[in-house]
Amino acid sequence: MLYNGEQIGDGTPPQVDIAVDPLEGTTLAAKGMPSALAVIALSERGTMFNPGPIVYMEKLAGAEDIADLLDLDRPLTKTVELVAERRGVEIGDIVVVSLERDRHTDTLQAVRDLGARVRLIQHGDVSASMLAVSDRSPVDLLWGIGGTPEGVISAAAIKSLGGGLVGKLWPRDDAERAAAEAEGYDLSRQLTQDDLVKGDDCFLAATGVTDGDMLQGVRYQGAKSATTESLVMRSRSGTVRRISARHDRTKLRALVSERYG
Repeated sequence: MLYNGEQIGDGTPPQVDIAVDPLEGTTLAAKGMPSALAVIALSERGTMFNPGPIVYMEKLAGAEDIADLLDLDRPLTKTVELVAERRGVEIGDIVVVSLERDRHTDTLQAVRDLGARVRLIQHGDVSASMLAVSDRSPVDLLWGIGGTPEGVISAAAIKSLGGGLVGKLWPRDDAERAAAEAEGYDLSRQLTQDDLVKGDDCFLAATGVTDGDMLQGVRYQGAKSATTESLVMRSRSGTVRRISARHDRTKLRALVSERYG
């Protein structure tokens, strides 16, 4: 992992901002559970949002046809109603994906009481945000409080895939709130994907580690080879490539030995 503001590389241009999660879903990978990813986003220098002292962010994401309905200042139940109305479906057809956390219990219970469906995940809200904007998914909305860096990575993905995301910084305690306010952060502001990643030339690459809804995980084929599946995206062109690759594990081990000794 990188800390906020860490400088890497040898200074050779072009200079860029990056947000990285080398293993989104560490617990998922450790337990062989679905949807662990290795993911990195890149954009021009100075275009990625710096969360400062705030570790968490409340997020709401959905596809392009409902992007204008995303609003964290209204109850989630009302947004669910608006989405159902816009899409011409019953409330019971709407699916909200969210991290299973105690802080979400009351809001998600209200969604269930309304009649909508809730899909709980243990980890991995970058993958879930891509599900929420994908036309290949039954998920309508991502909602919840998760990592701020993951919010930036999700924004980079959504700028390529299409759709919308809004986020609001979520201090964990009074000390974190005071530190953010001292640095000039507006904690009431809703940040869109264009606030989190400015400009229109960002890239994202994600590779499945374990099988999930978005990507197939690493699969070993005997002692010598393995296969991977990746998504590579660029917002400027809207190009999204799905890449299936086969790797020679013997040659990879030799390369790693040469590099690291």
